[in-house]
Order: sequence, then structure tokens, then C-alpha cells
Amino acid sequence: MVQETKRFLSYICPHCMQSVIVERDLFSLAAAPVRIKCPCGKSELGVEFLPNRVKLTVPCLFCGREHTVSCSSRAFIREKALAFSCAASGLDCCYVGEEAPVYAATARLEQAVDKLGEDAADNGAFLDGIVMEEVLSELRDIAAQGGISCTCGSKKWAFDVHFSSVDLYCQDCGGKIRIPAGTADDIDDLCCKTSILIRGKEK
Repeated sequence: MVQETKRFLSYICPHCMQSVIVERDLFSLAAAPVRIKCPCGKSELGVEFLPNRVKLTVPCLFCGREHTVSCSSRAFIREKALAFSCAASGLDCCYVGEEAPVYAATARLEQAVDKLGEDAADNGAFLDGIVMEEVLSELRDIAAQGGISCTCGSKKWAFDVHFSSVDLYCQDCGGKIRIPAGTADDIDDLCCKTSILIRGKEK
């Protein structure tokens, strides 16, 4: 198996509202802190390798603040796609990973941003109430079949509903997975699943 040496990173600039997607070599990312600027020059994504972790500084379109997030170096290097979210809105603000999943996730985020703009005057508790209702219904169906479990071995879980997502979390180890619930594509993705595995902590 050939080790992937490229990472794609993306975010949406809060100033010009355009998606910024770049390809970077892992060696150059690890060598020194990197600042990835939007072409408009008004925002930038920061990436810094620390011992065993990678820290990202992400400008957020949704809350207007800059988020500092981190993940393990192993996850940053090996995962097909990582999503980092705005805690205030529940919407993703940055993606890291392989080319295809990062571009696909960014396209879905663009749809959510468009929907947010179109419905700004009518926004209630959710980005799209119909989508949220359908996603919750699908989750109920999966749960009824015993399809939600955690890698720690537990089947005890609970959930939190946010503006455009649902967090499922393990009641034993605290592991969590975020289920997007903002666009029609999110419903389609969930309809294809018969099980959901929460990534938890090994006992």
C-alpha cells in the first residue's frame, strides 16, 4: 500500500464567500507552520504540526470568529476526510483529507451556505426543518434495527440536535459522530445506511 503524501484542505472565506481548496504536500506541512490565504487576501487557514497533533486555525463564515481546532497527527495524515465544525452553528468550517471527499464535502457546505442565505429571514431552529425531520426519522429507523453502536463495544447512545446536524454520542466512553442534516444530499446519504458506528475509545 502506497502512503498518501498529499492533503487537500478547504474552507469558505468569511469575507468574499468563496471556497478555498488547496493541495499541499505532507512534508511541507510538517516542516513549518503554513498559512493558506484566500485569493481575496482577507482570510487565511493556519496549519501547524505539533508533537503528535496538528493544530488548525480556521476563519469561520458562520460566527465570524476564528476557531482553533486540532486532531491527532495520524488522523490528519491517514483519514480520507476530516471535518471541523463551528460550535455555535453546528456547521462545518474546514475539511482536510483526500481530494474527492474534500471536494464533495465542500460542495455540500456551499449548498448549505446558499440555503442559509436564501432563507435568512425565515430561519428558525434548523437550517432546513424538513431535512432535519427526515434525518431524525432515518436515525430512528436505524436505531430501531439496533444499527447504532460504538467501537468501544457499547450500544448505549444518546443524541444532541443542532442547527444543521445531529451528534450521536456513546454514553459509556463519550465517543461522538456528527450526522449532517442541512441539505437533501444529507438525507440521501443516510438512506443508504443500515448501521452507524460511533468512533469511541477502546476499553
